[in-house]
Amino acid sequence: MLVVEDEYFLADDVARILSARGAEVVGPVGTLSEAEELARSRPLDAALLDINLKGEFTYRVADILRDRNVSVVFTTGYGPCFIPPPYAHVPVWKKHTEVRDLVALLRAACPMARA
Repeated sequence: MLVVEDEYFLADDVARILSARGAEVVGPVGTLSEAEELARSRPLDAALLDINLKGEFTYRVADILRDRNVSVVFTTGYGPCFIPPPYAHVPVWKKHTEVRDLVALLRAACPMARA
C-alpha cells in the first residue's frame, strides 16, 4: 500500500498502524514527484493519498493509479467541496479522526488491501 502524506508524524503513525495490521507499506512519501514515481513503478494494491502536498494536488497520482487498477483512498483536512467532481467517488478519510475508521474505510474501498 502506497502512503502519500506530507505531515511526517501522521505519515509515520499511519504507516506503522497499517504495517502492524499486515499491510506492506510503500513509503510514506511526502512529495508529488516521489508519489508519481512510486505510483508508476511499484506493484501496488492500494494507496492512501493526501490530497494536498504543500500546495500540490495528488490528482495526477490518483489518475496513474486508476489506470493501473489500484484502489485509492484520499486523506484531507478539508471539506468535500475541495474534491473536484471527477474524484467525488473516491473514499475520503478526514485527517485526525480515528485510525480504526481509516482501517475500516481501506478494507471497504480496497478489496485487495489487507490493512
